[in-house]
This record gives sequence, C-alpha cells and structure tokens, in this order.
Amino acid sequence: MPIIDFHNHLMPGVDDGARSPQDSRRGLRAFRAAGITGAVATPHVNVSLAHDPVAFAGRMADLDRAWAELQVCAAEEGAEVWRGAEVALDVPGPDLSDPRMRLAGTRLVLVEFAYMTVPPNSARLLSGIRSAGWIPILAHPERYARMRQRPGLAAAWREAGACLQVNGGSLLGRYGHDARDLAWELLAAGLADYICSDYHCRGPLGTPEYRTALEARGGAEQATLLLEVNPQRMLQDEPPLPVPPLVRPPGIWRRVRRFFH
Repeated sequence: MPIIDFHNHLMPGVDDGARSPQDSRRGLRAFRAAGITGAVATPHVNVSLAHDPVAFAGRMADLDRAWAELQVCAAEEGAEVWRGAEVALDVPGPDLSDPRMRLAGTRLVLVEFAYMTVPPNSARLLSGIRSAGWIPILAHPERYARMRQRPGLAAAWREAGACLQVNGGSLLGRYGHDARDLAWELLAAGLADYICSDYHCRGPLGTPEYRTALEARGGAEQATLLLEVNPQRMLQDEPPLPVPPLVRPPGIWRRVRRFFH
C-alpha cells in the first residue's frame, strides 16, 4: 500500500515551507526518493480568517495560486497531490465549511493549536469540531509547550473525538528530547493514529529512518497502519483504524502510565 503524507508545506510562497516552485519540485523529489507516493499539501491557515470575509478571500486567493503552481510541479515530477491546510485554532467556534480547509475535501481536517500552546478547554474545542460533523486530526501533539505538566491530556483529546498525528522527525529527536520522548510514549500508549513528515522542503525528509526506528522497536505493524493504511483511509473519508500500542522498551511503561493515566 502506498505511503501518503498529509502534513507538509509543499505549496510555494505562502508560508514557512517551499519558497518557490523550484523548492516544491525538490520537495516532491524528496518524497519520491523516500517512497512517498502521494501528498496532501497543507499550508498554514488561521481559522480566525473565516470570520473576516475579505481577509479570508485574500488568503484563499493566495493559496489558490500556490495550489495551481504546485499542480504544475507535480505534473512535471509525476507526483500525485491533493489539497488541504494546517488550520491553526486561534479562535473558538471554527468555521471549517470551506472544503479547502479540509484534507482532500473530506470530513477530516488537520488542526493545530496556535503558537504551539495548548489553550484552555482544548478538549472541548476539539469536541465542538467533531460535533459540527468534522473529524479533527491534531498535528504534532508531542510538540506543544508544557505537555509533561498536563498528564492525561492526549487521552482526553482522543476521548473528545480527535485523532492524533505524530511528526516522524520527533521520533528521531529533531524537535528535542521532550518531543522525542513524548512521541514514543504516545506510540507506547496506543494513542497515535498517523505519522507524517511536516516537511518544509529543506533538510532531510527522514521517512525511511523513522520507519526503520519503528521496526527496530517491534513496530512493523504499527508503521504500516500509521504511514500507509490510515492515511489512505483518510483519503477515502474514513476514520483511522486503531493502532496497537507499541511494545514498550524496558523502563518506559512506568513513564507512560504516569503521563497518560
């Protein structure tokens, strides 16, 4: 089954990812070299823009242009791409009705908490998105500030109806020790639903490396679900299948229980 990456910044010139179509082409080539056969491009969008029709129309026009450019690049590179967004939840009551805000026009939407900070009542915010008919996929839960001071929060997000997407680079320590440890603990607790790259079209992509790291810990089944099966289900507008807890290395079980229970 092909690997689908649905968290990346391939669209040129619209955020802190690809700066130009040339960067987008290099990113698509990096994906192909890493065995990724399809990508949903997810530029940053603040959900508060949906409350300002003029500002929203302007942002969407910029993204429409970048999407057209990315499609040209993808055709030249023989790559398959879909459109989405990484939606920053910077206000409550998000309006996600525009299909360009969601992943490939499905019910599933990639969301993040603004400024890498968990807001008050975060589980209620995610529950409201689910109640509105959408399926929130929370990006990089392992990277938010002060997560270790909030035991049980990741489980609460899942109970609120959210899915969790871990950044593959976190498993390799590319965002620091805390993000690395939390990413592995999410996997050990069976709370992760997807792994994506969050690739910004520069530096190493790393997909083969984090797949190898998972397999080295006995996670071949989990790697297939996280990288292949569940992203493919997302494209089909289906929720993810459960991912079994990763076999815990010696000493990790006590940390997992303390953090998630």
